[in-house]
Amino acid sequence: FIGRNIIEHLSPKYRIFAPSHQELDLLNEVAVKQYFQRNQIDIVIHSAVKPGHRNAKDPSNLCYSNTRMFFNLVRNAALFDRMIFLSSGAVYDVSKNLVKVSEDSFDTYVPADEHGFAKYISAKYVENVKNITELRLFGVFGKYEDYSIRFISNAICKALHNLPITLKQNRKFDYVYIDDFIPILEYFIQNNSQHNVYNITPNESVELLAIAQTVVRLSGKDIPIHIAQEGMGNEYSGSNNRLRQELSSYLNPIFNPLEENVKRLMAWYSDNLNLIDRQLLLFDK
Repeated sequence: FIGRNIIEHLSPKYRIFAPSHQELDLLNEVAVKQYFQRNQIDIVIHSAVKPGHRNAKDPSNLCYSNTRMFFNLVRNAALFDRMIFLSSGAVYDVSKNLVKVSEDSFDTYVPADEHGFAKYISAKYVENVKNITELRLFGVFGKYEDYSIRFISNAICKALHNLPITLKQNRKFDYVYIDDFIPILEYFIQNNSQHNVYNITPNESVELLAIAQTVVRLSGKDIPIHIAQEGMGNEYSGSNNRLRQELSSYLNPIFNPLEENVKRLMAWYSDNLNLIDRQLLLFDK
């Protein structure tokens, strides 16, 4: 979903190569090398990932697949100028309580899950090279995401269909709206970064319950909110001090208020109700 938004926003300004999996298998080292040899590419935005989420068709071999894709790209560094690697806050180990973690706290833990461990391996490589900028995304939301499982879109779609909103457990989270992320990405396309790693997180973390309450209020409907497990789960938030110090003169504000962004996304779904399959909202995974 991030890649689709990047193409939509930036294709009017840049020539973008965005091969599908059928057109280019990133696990095939020969095919990747030949693709670079056939095309003149300045900047690689690596957003491809084999997912392990609840709707993943095949969550096996996540670590192998994701690290291999990464290294099949970086081994061709002589054929491009720079890479922007869309990484994850999972490099800090999501099994821990992550409260405004800074980039310097990386490697305090080795992630226990395959997705996080794959990002960790790639991040260790990024530490020692100069032409890769790693952007560690925590939560990103927006149009084209999987509304059947992604929390904010799921809550909005349920509200539009008069269905109760369900939280597995309340927790604090960092969410960035995709329309706020694209200008950040463009900064790193146009500029040589001062650091090679940045957390991409908002100024304020928010509880999932507060987001659900905002969705209900904006919908104008009387919709119940169910919380499956009591208590607070682990926080998942990062410090954006490094990002703000570098981008404050380039983007002001860097992030719009969460409520404003939720309202914008709700308006998009309202205008595209035909894209929502109500049946996918009836069961929580």
